[in-house]
Amino acid sequence: MTEMSRRVLLGGAGLLGLVQEGTAMEQLAWGFSFPSIEGDTLALSALTGRVLLVVNTASFCGYTNQYAALQKLHKARGAEGLTVIGIPSQDFNQESASASEVKKFCDTQFGIDFPMTTILKVRGAHADPFYRWVKGATGWEPGWNFCKVLVGRNGRVAGTFGSGDEPGGARLSAAVGAALGARA
Repeated sequence: MTEMSRRVLLGGAGLLGLVQEGTAMEQLAWGFSFPSIEGDTLALSALTGRVLLVVNTASFCGYTNQYAALQKLHKARGAEGLTVIGIPSQDFNQESASASEVKKFCDTQFGIDFPMTTILKVRGAHADPFYRWVKGATGWEPGWNFCKVLVGRNGRVAGTFGSGDEPGGARLSAAVGAALGARA
């Protein structure tokens, strides 16, 4: 294989969310998509180069009030390149029965306008492929609702945070700021 054809092949793989790291191909976040809460597809490839804060959410949890802070963060830092993504999950038995109920709740209670998915699994063997990727890359999976995965501009996991890490708190704010300041 010539060097030129190798570069073309690798360039094409990069468009699919894969990069060559040493001798193995590494998956990046840009290769994943989610079914959106509106019924469309939320392709992370459309967000390439942005910083993502992916949060597993629930409507009936003690941390549900974090929706307001997530919306505030999404608005405040969106122009800098941050996108918050909500992933409603029933893994901890605190979510509504349907995506339409979740959407109505988020719209009326918090005015959420950041992207949200339909109700997905975020833990275990049946977790959404994005969460299986995060676990494979970091060994981490959500321990409760409102856990957060920070994805850097380069498409790699930049940090994981628990429910108690508030969206406006010092630890998460510092990590988001660092990720926004980094180059893709």
